[in-house]
Formats: sequence, C-alpha cells, structure tokens
Amino acid sequence: MSTQKAIQISKTGGTEVLEINRIPIPKPQPGQILVKAAYAGVNFIDTYFRSGLYPVQLPFTLGSEGSGTIEAVGEGVTKYKPGEQVVYYGSGAYTEYINVPEKAISHIPEGLRLEDAAAILIQGLTALTMLRESYEVKKGDTILIHAAAGGTGLVLVQLAKALGAIVIATASSAEKLEVAKQHGADHLVNYSGGEDEWVKEVLGYTKGGEGVEAVFDGVGKATFEGDLKITKRKGSVISFGNASGAVEPFKINRLGDKNLKLLRPRLFGYVATQEEFDHYTQELFGYLKNGQLKLNIHKIYPLEDIVQAHKDLEGRVTTGKLVLKV
Repeated sequence: MSTQKAIQISKTGGTEVLEINRIPIPKPQPGQILVKAAYAGVNFIDTYFRSGLYPVQLPFTLGSEGSGTIEAVGEGVTKYKPGEQVVYYGSGAYTEYINVPEKAISHIPEGLRLEDAAAILIQGLTALTMLRESYEVKKGDTILIHAAAGGTGLVLVQLAKALGAIVIATASSAEKLEVAKQHGADHLVNYSGGEDEWVKEVLGYTKGGEGVEAVFDGVGKATFEGDLKITKRKGSVISFGNASGAVEPFKINRLGDKNLKLLRPRLFGYVATQEEFDHYTQELFGYLKNGQLKLNIHKIYPLEDIVQAHKDLEGRVTTGKLVLKV
C-alpha cells in the first residue's frame, strides 16, 4: 500500500470544504519518525485553519495532534524504535500515517491508552503552559475560566485546582456548569444572560469585588469586553481562543486604566524545543498518573465523520474532547 486517507482542504470556508483524499505514505527522512496513526485529536485550531482565520498554504492536511505506533525511523533517530506507542503534535494529524520530527514526539507511559494520549496532548499542554507561563497561578489566586466545560476548559479547571487556585467557571448552560463543578470548579456562572449579568456575578465572587487575578478566555469576541471589567488591577487577561469569533481591534491604552497585562499565547511558542516539549509533556502525564487530572472524551468519531465532528465542536454542544479514529 503506497497511499493513505487524509482529511484536507483545497480552499477555506465552512465544513463543506473538508475533503477525504488519498495521498502518498511518506518515508521518514533523517531525524523523522513515521507513525501509523491510531487517533487524532480535534481542536478549535483545526477549524481556524479550515475557515482561513489562520492562513495556510493550500492544499492543506488538517490535524494538530495524534497517537499511534512507530512504523519506521529515519537516519539518526536513536531514542525511538518501531513498535513503540507514541504521542505527537504537528500539522497533518488527520491521516493514517504521519512523519513527525523527533522534537515533537514522546513515548506514551505504560497504562495510558492511545485514545487518551491523543485526547489530552494539545489541550493539556495548552492549559499547563498557560498556567505556568502566561500567568503563573499561585495558591490562593482567584481565576476565571471561560467555557469551562470544553476540552481545554476542563483541563484548565483541574490543573488550576491542583495548583491551589480558587476557580470561577463560566459556561452557557446549567448542564455544562455541572460538568465544570464535577471537575473541581468552586463558583459557577452562566454567561448566556448577557455581559452585565455575568460580570456582576463574577465580581461578587472576588474579594472586595476587585476582580480576578487572571482570566483564561477561549471564547474571544463575545467575552473580551467583560474580561477587562472583571480583571483586578495589575491582573492578566489571557485570550487564547476565538470560539465566538476573533477579538476586534481595540486601543491598547485601555489597558492602562488598571495596568492590565494582555497575552495572546500559542502553545507552540512554549514547546518550541525538545527540552520544553519533554518537560511539559512529562509534567502533564504526571498529573494524569496521580489522579489530579481526569480525561473527558465527548465522543470518538470515525475519520469519515469529520464534517460532523467539526460541526459539533463549532456548535458548542459538546463537553470534553472530540477524537477521530483514523
């Protein structure tokens, strides 16, 4: 067999641009590892590439993370060998076979399932690196996590609690808030009633109504203005997603009212080196092993159901992580 199935786009747009094509199975080049994929995680960043929010060269193979078994290794690779189970990140994960550079791959610990490894990697590392570097959460901090029942949101809630924070969780329904509560959230806020209402409720959960030390916002446009209101003086707004649309341009001098810090981090800026990737991957798997982090897989979709997977993700009708079986 010399070809494989791959989910690609030849133009940007809605889910109608998703294509299942056949492409060649690559051979590992020096420093690369060829993996026979088992599962791929479905992430919002995949929809950003598909829609054109993040420009890419077309045609483009979607997918940012996955897990599987090593098929072959390229020249110079000594740490990995065929038959080992691994997890990896990088473009092109919606495929049956993928070439991965050695700096973007890691062994799956004994006892961790392939689907679990694919489900946790990007969202887990995104949450962990933001909590460590975008704003270093300390014991006793009060932080706000938007869309707390989503895949990244649930990981943020659990890791923030492991670090000793008081967590205010928002979501759009009572059912989603209950999921956040089950994962450790201290205070629950339904933000579907409008900005004035949820801002008032959040401030009521903070000391003296001063606001939170940090807000972690994967929603974007719909919540950003409220974020500036509920963050305390010298606090941090971490805007990392666009579930409701991209944040509109604003005058930077508005941050001066409370000396706020504003960040728009991307995971790959935190795990750009082998050392960084290894450090945070091992720390993440450590939280899984000691039970401080529990996985919540919403659904595993066959590769042929990629359109429905993207519709479900963008429709915000899911709780937890979406995974493709490839």
